[in-house]
Amino acid sequence: MDNVTPTPPADFRIIPRDQHSISRRQISQSALRVLYRLHEAGHAAYLVGGAVRDVLVGLAPKDFDVATDATPEQVKALFRNCRLIGRRFRLAHVVFGREIIEVATFRANVDDGSGDREVHDGGRLLRDNVYGTVEDDAIRRDFTANALYYAIADFSVRDYVGGFEDVENRVLRLIGDPDTRYREDPVRMLRAVRLAAKLGFTIEPGTAEPLPRLAGLLGEAAPARLFEECLKMFLSGHAVASFEALERHGLLAALFPETAAALKSNRSGALRTMVLAGLRSTDARVAADEPVSPAFLFATLLWPAYCRAMIKLQAEGVQPVDAQRRAADRVTLHQLSTVALPRRFSLPMQEIWLLQARFPQRQRKRVTRMLSHPRFRAAFDFLVLRQAASEGHSEDVAFWDEAQRDPDHAIALYPADEDGGESPAPRRRRRRRRTATAE
Repeated sequence: MDNVTPTPPADFRIIPRDQHSISRRQISQSALRVLYRLHEAGHAAYLVGGAVRDVLVGLAPKDFDVATDATPEQVKALFRNCRLIGRRFRLAHVVFGREIIEVATFRANVDDGSGDREVHDGGRLLRDNVYGTVEDDAIRRDFTANALYYAIADFSVRDYVGGFEDVENRVLRLIGDPDTRYREDPVRMLRAVRLAAKLGFTIEPGTAEPLPRLAGLLGEAAPARLFEECLKMFLSGHAVASFEALERHGLLAALFPETAAALKSNRSGALRTMVLAGLRSTDARVAADEPVSPAFLFATLLWPAYCRAMIKLQAEGVQPVDAQRRAADRVTLHQLSTVALPRRFSLPMQEIWLLQARFPQRQRKRVTRMLSHPRFRAAFDFLVLRQAASEGHSEDVAFWDEAQRDPDHAIALYPADEDGGESPAPRRRRRRRRTATAE
């Protein structure tokens, strides 16, 4: 099935240098080198996409992408530090140390019969390597805000789809028919939520309307790709806004089905409070340029599912320790069918959950073992998050906070017997002196 080329919602517009805020000082030197070399070789050369959008809204871009009429092979001929990548979407990567400038050839939104454009029966785009003009390239991009072109030739911004006005109005709008565009690539639904959260944009009603209706299409996306999209969504400093948008637009149940079910059945709202507290903490760490572990992130997002699974197992007569392990395995296994969580993250996530049951235990040997556990600090931070939803954890938090500074003092303050109950500190047994005998 061929896709119909979407009609641009606005006339072509050139915004001259004195009417926009983009300066070459805001563009990486590597990107400028690529732009100038392409231009000097007689090719059209534009900075495009997120970098243009971010500068216009006052953000500092992390990546700089270039669009050109040069084919990937022509780009490679101009740059010795270039490698060609991709099959579904062929690109040139120009490498400058740790920085990579991605260079894409203008794409057309038609099938020319060459086999370089392939669309699944459901509308999903499998291959897209039919080249075209800059106008063709603009109308096949996803959102109008991402279809702005900064021209190195005259430092103007070229707008083919009304994106400049949408950026000024803080509106996120899909180019073309939303149903068709989401079916081409269901992950665009998550991109809509993520970009709106990051930029503080409102999703245009026509772009937002199909989201709950087409949410099930996310099941067709590769689980590994959804994992990467989750990292972008929740580890970029806008986790709370992204989570709330997933709920609002009916996408949470498609991405985290068991978590969504647990939150719906939790009448007190404590589980949702705890999840939001964790995501708020994640945003604060990102803002402070502190590391955030994906294992801790997913431990937070899937905690409601784990709690619900554990309660069900215990109600079926499974002993608590077994219920904890089986619940952890069950939730992880079920989630893997949607989001491919690598073992290097899923195993620490489970350890964070399972260690929660050990915090009420305050015997000296257990405290010592717990403090030396490689996942202790993450588990303790998780306990602190749980306190945000339930004051019942305050005594445990106080004890383990003290134990990290002075274990002996903490144990003396909170002595406990082997059953976990309060008991006096054990008395030292006096050794009997043996009577010396004459030889």
